[in-house]
Amino acid sequence: MANHASAVKRQKQNVKRNARNRAARTRIKNVVKAVRAAVQNKDKAAAEKALVTATSTVSKIAGKGVIHWKNAARKVSRLARAVNALD
Repeated sequence: MANHASAVKRQKQNVKRNARNRAARTRIKNVVKAVRAAVQNKDKAAAEKALVTATSTVSKIAGKGVIHWKNAARKVSRLARAVNALD
């Protein structure tokens, strides 16, 4: 256990941030899964709608620094390619 007040505070902050970051990563997995499922079912309308949600969510989370911005760009790009290939 931490001995200094500042170290105790830092540990509390780390626990809180860890929980928030874990929730954000899970949210990314869920929105990506929704797009992939729509693509799998060849449902272009649902896939496009899910892609808009996924793009927004992934960009916001990258902006907070939970994932790297290039990782976010790669995810969005691959999802968009998959949706556009549904024609």
